[in-house]
Amino acid sequence: MNSLLNIFWLGLKEIRSLISDKVMLLFVIYAFTMAVYIQATGTSNEVNNASIAFVDEDNSALSKELFNAFYPPRFQIPKKINAHEVETAMDKGQFMFVVVIPPQFESDLRAGRNPEIQINIDATAMQQASIGTNYIKNIINKRISNFLKRTDEKTTMPVNLIVRKLFNPNGVSSWFLSVVAIINQISLLTIVLTGAAVIREREHGTLEHLLVMPLTAFEIAMAKVWANGLVILIATAVSLFGVVEMALKVPFAGSHLLWFFGVILYLFFATALGIFLGTISRSMAQFALLIILVILMLMLLSGGSTPVESQPEWLQRLTFFLPSRHFVSFSQVIIYRGGGLNAVWSQFLMVSAMGLGFFIYSLALFRKSIAVTK
Repeated sequence: MNSLLNIFWLGLKEIRSLISDKVMLLFVIYAFTMAVYIQATGTSNEVNNASIAFVDEDNSALSKELFNAFYPPRFQIPKKINAHEVETAMDKGQFMFVVVIPPQFESDLRAGRNPEIQINIDATAMQQASIGTNYIKNIINKRISNFLKRTDEKTTMPVNLIVRKLFNPNGVSSWFLSVVAIINQISLLTIVLTGAAVIREREHGTLEHLLVMPLTAFEIAMAKVWANGLVILIATAVSLFGVVEMALKVPFAGSHLLWFFGVILYLFFATALGIFLGTISRSMAQFALLIILVILMLMLLSGGSTPVESQPEWLQRLTFFLPSRHFVSFSQVIIYRGGGLNAVWSQFLMVSAMGLGFFIYSLALFRKSIAVTK
């Protein structure tokens, strides 16, 4: 009972210490509000407002129809330029796409000569250029097909291909990016807060004050775990309900309670990792360098940025032992697919087992560090 009280009061001390650190507090607030919103809306996997120009050397009814087929929001209003202006305009970055329609294009098409249309692409924006090229090809092919048939009616095809997009029918990138942003902030801020708390105790000399009190290393470590974990959990709830669901209108298909239970399990691992890094670091600068290496690995290999299946097979086996991979996995199942406990219990078990193992190791290292200090 005394041990629980010690953990409780030490945890309150941690929370008061964080509140008194205005810079760190503002950083936490910003990371789970503006940073999440900006990351979700500031980048996009779709083509939006792409600049496009036409070199129309045919001046036929078909070429004019192709010119009018491009309009906002996917593309800007097309501009007509001359052939000799293409190279200069592309060099200056004025247009991402330039479509060149050759002379006698419509007549050659009707005669069955298979004329060519040239599409010049500014591939410095590689992803947008690749996606935009497919948009342009589909638009042009459809318009030419409809023009030749003189009707917009669908013709009978050998195969009727029906595409159904599940979980994100309109392909809205903010639905995906906002949740990934929260997951990344949970990993980053939990490790930073916990590790910084350990180093702050050492640099300010308050660790020596704790050592002369009837406290154990387990009580000191657990106080940091629950206090910093609670702060991140509250910030996560505010970010999820306030930013993701209310501001960005991202639907949450599964159980909020189940997901937050999974978050608590992951926080146990992240706080243990923070204690570990804070223990082996001798200064805040050294801790910051270690954070860069660890966080990049957790983010890039978790499956949040790119699917785990796209990684090399040997690397997939290694990432199986990363709790961040299982965190991203069960988050996607719960949030997007509406999965229940029967769909995520294995990920919960892996996160719990690895979190517990790492906490035991971190606690042993922390206890050894305290013994040296004594």
